Amino acid sequence: MRVDFSPLYRSTVGFDRLFSLMDSLGANETAQPTYPPYNIERTAENAYRITMAVAGFGESELTLEVKENVLTVKGEKAGTEGAGEFLYRGIAARSFERRFQLADHVIVQGARLENGLLHIELIREIPETLKSRRIPIAHPADGGALEASPASAKIESAPTVAAA
Repeated sequence: MRVDFSPLYRSTVGFDRLFSLMDSLGANETAQPTYPPYNIERTAENAYRITMAVAGFGESELTLEVKENVLTVKGEKAGTEGAGEFLYRGIAARSFERRFQLADHVIVQGARLENGLLHIELIREIPETLKSRRIPIAHPADGGALEASPASAKIESAPTVAAA
């Protein structure tokens, strides 16, 4: 199913990247291969882990790259091992490339290969300037007198009308 976002382009400013991302995610879902299988899990409030089953691949045959909020995991198998003839080959040894779209401020913290599983640790680090902050309210009785700005000094009170 494809959604047409063109009407939204006419009435919004600055959301074009979001709509393009949604378009590309829908288009890539049908073309995305299912190999190798993977899990995405949330390990904490701002921490995630991608686990990929990469049996038969060594560390030197795997490449992880992050560019423009896209994590790309590539596996390049270096020749067939062993000189024997396979009667049945159930362990896939084909090359692959898997892409994951990362949200803003999500960074790859590290990766490890353990028991045929590639674990990629991700963390969302929101910059201090984007975090909400609490503004204390000063009380004049506490010695934290607020000074009036020149603009507020020119405000005159409206005349009151006496009730008849």
